[in-house]
Amino acid sequence: MSVVEMKVPTIGESVTEVTLSQWLIADGDYVSLDQPICEFESDKATLEFPAEASGKLIHVAAEDDDLEIGALVAKIDTSVEAPSGGDSGSSDDSGKDAKEDAPAEKEEKAPAAAESNGSDSYAKGHPSPAAAKILEEGNVDPSTVSGTGKDGRITKEDAEKAVANKSTAPKQAEKPAEKKETARPATSGGNFSREERREKMSRMRRTIARRLVSAKNETAMLTTFNEVDLTEVMKLRKQFQDDFVEKYGVKLGFMSIFAKACAQALMEMPAVNAQLDENHLVYHDYVDISFAISTPDGLVVPPIKNVESLHYAEIELKLKELASKARNGNLSLEEMTGGTFTITNGGVFGSMLSTPIINEPQSAILGMHNIQQRPVAVNGQVEIRPMMYLALSYDHRVIDGSSSVTFLVKVKNLLENPVRMMLEI
Repeated sequence: MSVVEMKVPTIGESVTEVTLSQWLIADGDYVSLDQPICEFESDKATLEFPAEASGKLIHVAAEDDDLEIGALVAKIDTSVEAPSGGDSGSSDDSGKDAKEDAPAEKEEKAPAAAESNGSDSYAKGHPSPAAAKILEEGNVDPSTVSGTGKDGRITKEDAEKAVANKSTAPKQAEKPAEKKETARPATSGGNFSREERREKMSRMRRTIARRLVSAKNETAMLTTFNEVDLTEVMKLRKQFQDDFVEKYGVKLGFMSIFAKACAQALMEMPAVNAQLDENHLVYHDYVDISFAISTPDGLVVPPIKNVESLHYAEIELKLKELASKARNGNLSLEEMTGGTFTITNGGVFGSMLSTPIINEPQSAILGMHNIQQRPVAVNGQVEIRPMMYLALSYDHRVIDGSSSVTFLVKVKNLLENPVRMMLEI
């Protein structure tokens, strides 16, 4: 028997351990060269692990196991040939009556193996990690969902559609139970649910937790606040939105405008764009801005490089691409690495004010919040303006208080006078 050992490959310099989140091929099934056999969840992304040979797959590790780089995951018996419909075990009239049991066994194994490589493979009906979370939160049984992914696997889009199109029949079936529940007398002792469930944290969630605690404990973090009047920005978007979309195929959003304002201010104040490396300060003559993106598995912050040199449309297109990849779990490690400054927008969730936590090893992060129509004094008159609170959290070891306030005021002035920003004056 010739066996190929499948071990956890080197994924990235900073990745020392992964979690086997899901087997895509069942134990004992035939697997083809380069066919994904399982998924690894690293600190930053979910990755598929392709087979290094063809043959019978033998599981060594189990789902949810934490594996170090180089650890044995599975074995492939290359002496096992691919099943085919024309083998000796596929015919009842082969003339080999002396070995009736052997053909019978082959008849059972051949269809099973064929199913593993066909439309009824092990992956069929199995949701991806992101899809599983959506289905669980939407209280949808995966067995009722038809997967459109590879080998019938349930994708994130399938899960979202299933939750959105959830049948009203189950709800009607639940109503009698709800009536019975309310009809029970109060003296029944109280039918309160006391159930608990224990789930292992995903590797990404564990990494997020560790990094947040580290940023809180290892930096001299402080937050300064200001507010910005977005009247002119909103006028600008309204006036040129149609022309912008027609020319570039993407909308002019708030994020590109905020990113350009931050980039210009960061180029003028390199200390806010710097980071601490032991006893040295590392300054950058470029601005790589990380954007916080919420995904079903947690918050990711992929950067867009050289924002100071990009056009607004280029930022919007790149941000759209990164957001799509992040929510589908397709971000590469390279796309997750780097960044000299971070922007997070809690306003999309309705946040009025917050104190964002620094994204180490960066030294500052800008928090955007929701836009509210508020009364403000303008030239001695009270007017209703679209206002947003801004929060800048920074590492006081690198950035002085005066520098942080000055930076935030620069960003405010650029946003309130976007023409100056576009002229870079």
